Amino acid sequence: MLDGLRGFAKSWPGKILGAFLLVGVAGFGINNVITDLGSNTVARVGDQEITSREFLRAYQSQANNLANQIGRIPTVAEAEAMGLPTYVLMNISQGEAMNVLANQLGLGVSDDKLGQMLRTDPSFQGTLGNFDPSIFTQVLQASGWTESEYFETRGNEAKREQLVGALFAGKTLPDVAQGLINDYAGTQRTIDYITLTDANIETPAAPTEEELAAYLTEHQAEYRTVETRKVQMLDLSLASVAKTKTIEEGAIAAEYERIKGTLTVPEKRTIKQVVLNAEQQAAFEAGLAEGKDFPTLLTENGLTATSLGTLTQAQVTDTALATAAFGLEQGGVTVIDGVTGKRAVHVSAIEASGQPTLEEARAQIVTSLSTAAAREDINDILDQIEELRAAFRPLPEIAERFGLDLYEADVTSGGTQLQILPNLQADERTKVSQAIFKATAGQLTPSIPLAGNAHLFFDLVEVQPARDQTLDEVRTDLTATLTAERTNNALLAKSKEIVDQLKGGATLSDLALSLNLFPQLSPPFSRFGSDDGSIDATIAQAAFNGGPEHKGSVVSSTGDFLVFEVVDNTVPTEPLETAAADNLQSEAKNGVYGDFVSAVRDDAGLRINQQALQQLLTLNYGQ
Repeated sequence: MLDGLRGFAKSWPGKILGAFLLVGVAGFGINNVITDLGSNTVARVGDQEITSREFLRAYQSQANNLANQIGRIPTVAEAEAMGLPTYVLMNISQGEAMNVLANQLGLGVSDDKLGQMLRTDPSFQGTLGNFDPSIFTQVLQASGWTESEYFETRGNEAKREQLVGALFAGKTLPDVAQGLINDYAGTQRTIDYITLTDANIETPAAPTEEELAAYLTEHQAEYRTVETRKVQMLDLSLASVAKTKTIEEGAIAAEYERIKGTLTVPEKRTIKQVVLNAEQQAAFEAGLAEGKDFPTLLTENGLTATSLGTLTQAQVTDTALATAAFGLEQGGVTVIDGVTGKRAVHVSAIEASGQPTLEEARAQIVTSLSTAAAREDINDILDQIEELRAAFRPLPEIAERFGLDLYEADVTSGGTQLQILPNLQADERTKVSQAIFKATAGQLTPSIPLAGNAHLFFDLVEVQPARDQTLDEVRTDLTATLTAERTNNALLAKSKEIVDQLKGGATLSDLALSLNLFPQLSPPFSRFGSDDGSIDATIAQAAFNGGPEHKGSVVSSTGDFLVFEVVDNTVPTEPLETAAADNLQSEAKNGVYGDFVSAVRDDAGLRINQQALQQLLTLNYGQ
């Protein structure tokens, strides 16, 4: 039957029928992928297409920004978990939505205008500030742009600028709105308050066994172990193999003689610094002009310097400090900028640079020679270990045979326990932990290739599944949790009782006295807290939840139970500062613009080719 079907498919009637079927499928099955969006289109806003090249350029830029934070380009799965593809598409679609509207309104950009934009673009200017065609070509090639793409992009930017200027130029925040915001942000309050502690309530009864069991049943999801996998690991790397090498004294001495001309001990300086306020700075500078030394200046100004130690210039991470300290003579002092003001820097001793002795260079030479020897042997050792693994020899035996260290750990999915491996980079722990959690106990596992021609071998010894913990295992934690919960509830009830008494006419000072407490007066604070941090945002919000004579209670962000009453309410009498007003204007305009663009995009319609998007990311960035 199959042979008959193949023969029919090769005949002219079969080919004609196949053509009709292909047209039918194309018309009904994949219309949105090919005929609607196109094979090179990731998404479309109205009649504006977002091409794969356009998306990849924007995606790569955002991925590079993210890589600067996490130290590597995220995988496709990681990027999706963080919403990176969606973020990039939404950003591009905003511009395309405005292009749709600009085209509908008939906006355009002349060739003369595009030429002017090109000539004034600083990216393409030479050393004299003039447009340089060769730089233009080089920049486009490096960025992966064609000339037509560049001019189309700049033309769309110009049209959007026209649109934004026509719609939003001159739009300002009303004076009434500015006044309301000024009142909201500028009003300050002062409170009298007391802080309740365990001493102000009766000690809660200890939880019974029945109560502990009932609480555990209700909160069992919070008391579960995580899956743990016991593994034995063998690290094969240049560092681990080098550790097994023994370097003869004669080889060390010969290597020292060969390279000692290239070895230097960098200059070191003993550095001290002290932070100065404006008055101390003036006194220091005057004293230096009179020739006073650093200890004298410290004594006269009642200051104590911080010793940074004896360091090389490379060891001083503060660039400004390093430059200043290594520009001084021994005993010298200079005043430089600091984080919160000025600081005086002093160099009390200088150890000149020179050539290290054999003993000083020994560790460096041994490391160099043993690493070189390891580099010659590591591939041979890898082959032998692979053969032994194929013969199902256990890792402890293999480690002993080659003098390598064997590591054992109970690993969770996060892989934090893998830090016991000294030669495993932090960014490779996830890779190793994923391999461990894909393995099956009792089966031979392949080696994990790592950076620097390294390999990690492991055996899965035991799997400990996640499970509910028993009462005996968590009794201590449950007792502490229930006791803390009851204590907090008692403090909340006591706070409410005191607030009710305040509202009934009692004074905070009398109530505080009955509890052996003393009321405290806060500094003035806004809705965001006080400048000194004594009133945090949580307390401030509670204090502003009522009128100028508000009385209430609150649990601060640090867990303190406060009862308070507002004793002063100061409304700002001056208008907003110019900078703050300008910032508000900008934020308001940005908010309106964002809502407008979103509405235009929704009206035009955003369609995303998810299949093409996924294929594009996988092809360019892997799984």
